[in-house]
Amino acid sequence: MVRLITAQLNIAYDDRLIVQNLNIAIPNGKITALVGSNGSGKSTILKTMARIMSPAAGQVMLDGKSIHKQSTKEVAKQLAILPQNPTAPDGLTVSELVSYGRFPYQKGFGSLTKEDRSVVQWAIEATGMSEFADRPVDQLSGGQRQRAWIAMALAQETDILFLDEPTTFLDMAHQLEVLQLLQKLNDENKRTVVMVVHDLNHASRYAHHMIAINKGTVMGEGTPQEVMTPQIFRDVFNIEADIVYDPRTGVPLCLPHALIESHAPTESVVQKREAAVV
Repeated sequence: MVRLITAQLNIAYDDRLIVQNLNIAIPNGKITALVGSNGSGKSTILKTMARIMSPAAGQVMLDGKSIHKQSTKEVAKQLAILPQNPTAPDGLTVSELVSYGRFPYQKGFGSLTKEDRSVVQWAIEATGMSEFADRPVDQLSGGQRQRAWIAMALAQETDILFLDEPTTFLDMAHQLEVLQLLQKLNDENKRTVVMVVHDLNHASRYAHHMIAINKGTVMGEGTPQEVMTPQIFRDVFNIEADIVYDPRTGVPLCLPHALIESHAPTESVVQKREAAVV
C-alpha cells in the first residue's frame, strides 16, 4: 500500500533546477532511507515531501491530495518532520518541548487538554525519556536530545515521520540508540519512517526500502538487496566497493576499497602534498 508519492516533481533553488521529474512512492508502514553523496539532493527531496519547501512543478500527493494545497495544520496532523540539528530555547524542558507536538490540535492560544497531556506522556514513555521529562533539553546528551525531538514528533500523532540525517554528529552508541528507537516505533506502532541516512550500512540494516539519489535523479530503488550493488556504489558514490553480508541479519553491507579513478587525487596533487609535508 502506498499513501505518499511524488508526481513529476521539480525542485529548484532560485533559477537552478536541483531535481527534475521525480516520481517515487513511499511504502506505507515501512522504513525508507534516502541515500546519496553530499549535495545529491536527498535532503532537498525530503524537505519538499515534508512541505518545508515548495516544488517548482509537479506535486507531492498524500492519499491522492496535494500536500502543498492543504493547510499547515491539516498536513501537521498527517506527517511530522525532524530536521537536521534542531535547537530548543535555553531552559526548555523535555516535557515542554514534547508538548509543542500538540500544536496542530490546539485552537488559538488554548492550553493543553487532558488528552494532549496524555499523548505527551505516552510520547515521552515511548522514547524512553521519562526520567528526563523535567530536565532542560540543553543539558541532555546528543542521543537523549534526539529522542526528545522524536518524542515531540510522535506527539503530533502522525502516521508518517520524516527525519533528516537523525544520527549526524552522534557517536556510534547514540547512533544505534536512535536507529533502534525508530525501528521499534515502526515495528510496534506501524509508523511510516522516511529518513535521509548518511551511512549506507545503517540504511541497509534498518530500512526496508532504499532510494539512491545522485544529482537529483533516482539511480536505484528497492530493497537493500536490490540497491546495495557495486554498480550503484559506482554511479552514486564514485567508489569501488565489495559487498559483504551481516552474519546476524544477512543484509548486504558496503565495504569500500577505492575511489573511481576520475575522482582519485592525480599524481601531481599527491606529489604537491608530499612536497608540502617535506
